[in-house]
Amino acid sequence: MELLPALSYLSFFLVFAGIYAVMALGLNLQWGFTGLFNVGIAGFVAVGAYASALLTGPPDPARFGGFGLPVVIGWLGAMLASGVAALVVGIAALRLREDYLAITTFGIAVVIQLVALNAEALTGGPFGIQSIPKPLAGMLGAGLGWNLAYLGLVLGVLALAWWALERLVASPWGRVLRAIREDELAAASLGKRAAAFRLQAFVLGCMLMGLAGALYAHFVGYIAPEDFLPVLTFQVWAMLIVGGSGRNAGAVLGAVLVWTIWTTSGGLVRAALPAAEQARGAALQVVLIGVLIAAILVLRPRGVLGERARVSRHAGEP
Repeated sequence: MELLPALSYLSFFLVFAGIYAVMALGLNLQWGFTGLFNVGIAGFVAVGAYASALLTGPPDPARFGGFGLPVVIGWLGAMLASGVAALVVGIAALRLREDYLAITTFGIAVVIQLVALNAEALTGGPFGIQSIPKPLAGMLGAGLGWNLAYLGLVLGVLALAWWALERLVASPWGRVLRAIREDELAAASLGKRAAAFRLQAFVLGCMLMGLAGALYAHFVGYIAPEDFLPVLTFQVWAMLIVGGSGRNAGAVLGAVLVWTIWTTSGGLVRAALPAAEQARGAALQVVLIGVLIAAILVLRPRGVLGERARVSRHAGEP
């Protein structure tokens, strides 16, 4: 009897780890391969989550949406909506570099979160969207069987995203991204349209983030603006830094490691502190992840499985 709760929690844990891994893969395409400093992850995840919820949810007279479409259509719609949002943002924002791009994308994420909070006719406002359909729940119920089935779906999506990205980054397109990351002027001098490649990588990465948002929405069955706060962006960046950017394996490993530490530290805080102090104690999770990032940067500056540094052909160069 004790085995069933353990399996249920493990499946719950792995579903979230898989969803975060999809987000980290999207960020790795942007930062690890192209050098795009996107700090608006939470916003694009929110766009995907709300798009899928509106397309697949039941009708609600209080707001727009509720078309009752199949979940697969919702997932595709989430990718399309996030991709369109990224295209609009990218055309304007990708002219900027480094910290300016980071500030712009962070501002976009805040705007999206505020729209979700105030546009009640579209998003339900602070009350969010409820009754988001769960695929296969009608056949399997809401217990361990459904958790395992959804875990299989998430792992399937993660494997497909992994395979597609591995093919892309190993192609000439992926080599151009690396060239842009290392020296954009040199890539442009060879006739490569750096702006177009940067925009393509940004849009594709945000589409994966939107898909992850849809996976989250249909697993939980309820979304609200507080699900897409800036701490989500911090978590995904921590996952990529710890795992190692520039390699898809690093992104996935970092998602599992950081999510393990996040959930474990949360349990320890709840067990060690009284109920009145747990809200303040929750900040210890962020501190712990920060300490972990600092340790990783000291011990393994490129992350646990980060991309290996290329050895220069010129003697004396690092």
